[in-house]
Amino acid sequence: MTRVRLSVAERREELLRAAVEQIEARGVAAVRIADVASALGVSNALVLYHFASKEQLVAAAFAHAAEADLAHLRRLLGRRTTAVRRLRSAVRWYAPSGQAKGWRLWIEGWAASLRDPELRRVAASLDQEWKAALTRVIAEGAGAGEFSCPDPAEAAWRLTAFLDGLAVQTTAYAGSLSRTAMLRWADAALARELGLPGGEARG
Repeated sequence: MTRVRLSVAERREELLRAAVEQIEARGVAAVRIADVASALGVSNALVLYHFASKEQLVAAAFAHAAEADLAHLRRLLGRRTTAVRRLRSAVRWYAPSGQAKGWRLWIEGWAASLRDPELRRVAASLDQEWKAALTRVIAEGAGAGEFSCPDPAEAAWRLTAFLDGLAVQTTAYAGSLSRTAMLRWADAALARELGLPGGEARG
């Protein structure tokens, strides 16, 4: 059967989606250009035409997957409601028991970035975007008098560090903590950072 001819942008999108799937299935260390090519029924040369090396492909795939989550985070934080409600929605979605995709991919990326400068640069940039988005809404809520938070940036760092650590634990040791407990802990962590009474981030 003749393959449909794709534009350059469409081809890159297809390659990135396949790369994400292969990384999630095999891990960064084991995945090869040939695995991505085989998954799509194309040649290694075609993959290398768009991405000059495996390292470039992995970094681009990681950014591609993370950008989708960032876009969803921005939508949650951009809703027309209180800062507390927006933050709670974002935290519960971001938490490992929620619907945020790609925790296994993030963990793979963190590990691989220790030896891959390009991936480290991409991962660090994306991580800063997450923290900056949360910082802005925390500052907005504090400015509006919804809660007291003397340092929104520090609060965003602590909150994401807590959730990232929880994600590593629950992804590595599946079933070690119930979904109910994880969401309760995520809510409590947010409430602590916002100084809300009773530890309830209900807003």
